Amino acid sequence: MPQESYYVRVTKDYLVFSAAHFITFNGNMCERLHGHNYRVAAEVYGQLDENHYVVDFVFLRNTLKRIVDLLDHHMLLPTQHAQVQVIEREDEVEATFEDRRWIFPREDCVLLPLPNTTAEQLARYIAGCLVSELRSQRQVIPVKVLVEVDENEGQVGVYEVTGLDA
Repeated sequence: MPQESYYVRVTKDYLVFSAAHFITFNGNMCERLHGHNYRVAAEVYGQLDENHYVVDFVFLRNTLKRIVDLLDHHMLLPTQHAQVQVIEREDEVEATFEDRRWIFPREDCVLLPLPNTTAEQLARYIAGCLVSELRSQRQVIPVKVLVEVDENEGQVGVYEVTGLDA
């Protein structure tokens, strides 16, 4: 007997954000501060509802737009990194890594509960926000969500989470 599955995919020219970041690698290497023009796409897998769709496209694209707008034109800082220390003050944020130190205006920063601000981890963060919104708005309880974050026209980090309907 054939098995059916459904999903929707949203990728729009306006699902973009420009942001600064740095990542660390190999334990003690840290990139210079730089930025990207990120592009986001998402897939939501699930059962068809009474309207015969997985999730309303308008809700999905508007929700993704709200999420990416919160990241747009900000400095993205990881708060769960083992070596990067992020200290939030009333009007500034200080980030340190070994002997390097940066000070940013508080309103220019988004502090993310991530171990690093790689494209893969940004995709994970966006997917978590999306799943929370889908559930809180009672749009759908998806079977699977996949989010792509393209940081440089073809350099794509992907996060996929399954078992959400369990």
